[in-house]
Amino acid sequence: MLSANHWGGSFEIYNEAESTTDDEKSRNIEWDKAALQPKHRHLDETQKSWLLYPQETKKKKYVDLGCVSCSHNAASKWILYAFVFQLLLIEPPNILAKTLPQHESKPPPAYNYTLALQKALLFFNAQKSGKLPKNNGIPWRGDSGLQDGNGTGFSKAGLVGGYYDAGDNAKFHFPMAFAMTMLSWSVIEYRQKYEAIGEYQHTRDLIRWGTDYVLLTFNSSASKIDKIYCQVGGSRIGSRVPDDHYCWQRPEDMDYPRPVQVVHSGPDLAGEMAAALAAASIVFRDNKAYSEKLVKGATKLYAFARDFARRRVYCSGNDYIETFYNSSGYYDEYIWGATWLYYATGNISYFKLATEPGFAKHSNALLRFSYLSVLSWDNKLPAAMLLLTRYRLFLKTAYPYEEMLRVYHKKTELNMCSYFQQSNVFHWTKGGMIKLNQGRPQPLQFVANTAFLASLYVDYLNATGVPGLFCGRQFISLALPRSFATSQVNYILGDNPMKMSYVVGYGTKFPRHVHHRGASTPADKTRYSCTGGWKWRDSSKPNPHNITGAMVGGPDKFDQFLDDRTNYNFTEPTLAGNAGLVAALASLTSSGGIGIDKNSIFAAVPSL
Repeated sequence: MLSANHWGGSFEIYNEAESTTDDEKSRNIEWDKAALQPKHRHLDETQKSWLLYPQETKKKKYVDLGCVSCSHNAASKWILYAFVFQLLLIEPPNILAKTLPQHESKPPPAYNYTLALQKALLFFNAQKSGKLPKNNGIPWRGDSGLQDGNGTGFSKAGLVGGYYDAGDNAKFHFPMAFAMTMLSWSVIEYRQKYEAIGEYQHTRDLIRWGTDYVLLTFNSSASKIDKIYCQVGGSRIGSRVPDDHYCWQRPEDMDYPRPVQVVHSGPDLAGEMAAALAAASIVFRDNKAYSEKLVKGATKLYAFARDFARRRVYCSGNDYIETFYNSSGYYDEYIWGATWLYYATGNISYFKLATEPGFAKHSNALLRFSYLSVLSWDNKLPAAMLLLTRYRLFLKTAYPYEEMLRVYHKKTELNMCSYFQQSNVFHWTKGGMIKLNQGRPQPLQFVANTAFLASLYVDYLNATGVPGLFCGRQFISLALPRSFATSQVNYILGDNPMKMSYVVGYGTKFPRHVHHRGASTPADKTRYSCTGGWKWRDSSKPNPHNITGAMVGGPDKFDQFLDDRTNYNFTEPTLAGNAGLVAALASLTSSGGIGIDKNSIFAAVPSL
């Protein structure tokens, strides 16, 4: 990963009463009622309360004839005139057209989400660091990073293991933990799908490879921790000394220093790590000893995060981190980590923290800025609020939690509405990709994350019998958020102006010059030096190894993509980006049936 996620600005979502300018009016769009009208369902009182905006009262029955509304008597005359007009003027040309040679339009391509999911999981095998298992399945990868973290003192293993972040050989623990949380979340919701396609155990192995490593980054045997190792390797911008960016070497050939970064404060890092371990503990509930170990680690990390003396972002003043994975705050991780710990333990103190109004205030959770509705390794707000909305939808709540859950539920619906093209909150490319990072490079990680949230929310509402949501005063059926999620994943898989799959190995046209040291350097038993590998970096030839399942950074804001190894903005994949892709694909595949596992996530949660 060679650039920070520093995109800001605000496209506010205005309340209808506040909207006066043309720009504001565009956000209060008149939705097409006929196209979006749901099938008739009977909702109980609780379900009606989940529809957070008022439905329109019944009016006198009129027949809608485009721009004309009239009574039934007048309508019958209009229908008769229209019928005569059709017979005299429209039908003859139609009959003539049917006699002429036809050129059938090609049907839209069908995308195999199951196949794409299976490939996307393989990317994590290719990113493994440490001593690899024999069944790792990536023939051009071998053991690497076996000296990482020597002398850290927490365990004999040091910091061996985990995952390389992207096309370099650095291990960034903040996005790595987020990737593990996302994988665990998708398995908790869609276990039956992973089982149906034979990937359940594989995905659990991938999660454990990450959580075992997270447990190495702090003293998990201590009653209270005072430091966390947050990174292995990396580089300073403009460096001209051998390091993970200056050198172009396979991980197996690294011979340069790999400094370890340690922090004594960092609620954002600790909060995300706590979320990762807590979510994984739910995945591994069938392994009681390991699940309890994960929970204990998560509670220590969250206590570190909440320590008043340690409340400073983990990257502060560290130029090995700030340029690459700079954190914008930590209150979103407070909500995110507390929610996962509540689901993992059932401890009501975590639920109190997750619904603490002060957290919402300090994280800006309820402000209507568009960038706050975009899930990323840095911003967990939309995901945390969706997780809490899940509680409100499926379980009964009580004072004092209901009010905050209702507010988060409302904000979740606002987030969902902002993703629709009709809302005019985000710009879109002409080819159909939503610009969630405001047209800046490497857009696909944000697209995949958001597709997952939209698709998952549809499954939540379907599972509770709620037929849709309100955007402003307009009721929207679930077909629209599902269509949004599908269209964005299809764009990634090839339904784009370049007609290219941005997932390596999926389809016939995909990036062949991926910005990745291991994939671009031949595994020919030759050890290439730090600068000796530059010839592979700069080569115009395709990579000797396809890094199957890697989702690259993606196209620019004009839908254009440059398959160039030296242009990392286009061709570099990331761990966090692929985790979002896996989650989105799992939500959309029909293998194993449609819908979520409603109850497993609540196994430890008591009745309020």
